[in-house]
Amino acid sequence: QVRLVESGGGLVQAGGSLRLSCTASGLTFSRYAMGWFRQAPGKEREFVAAISWGGGQTRYRDSVKGRFTISRDNAKNTVYLQMNSLKLEDTAAYNCAAGVYTSIVAGRSDYWGQGTQVTVSA
Repeated sequence: QVRLVESGGGLVQAGGSLRLSCTASGLTFSRYAMGWFRQAPGKEREFVAAISWGGGQTRYRDSVKGRFTISRDNAKNTVYLQMNSLKLEDTAAYNCAAGVYTSIVAGRSDYWGQGTQVTVSA
């Protein structure tokens, strides 16, 4: 059974930082691209960032470029999302995903985590 478990969400003031983690089990982690998505209340889920299985390729949505960094540690079966200079509009539930790199960038994934809430306050 594949499980993706996110952690690291919370309440932070605008301009602050958070680091999300997602630990995978039940799959060969190093064979999967990983990604982060988010969904704000009343809005559709949107792609945030993706990283290839080996970490050599990354992709970000335009609004987070230069502020967010995705990384992975295949020895720990974990993918990270470092979020700096957080803005009010970053408030959302953040989910990690495992799948094919191009599919993740296109918004699709084989496996999804349950999500962790990030709330940015003024």
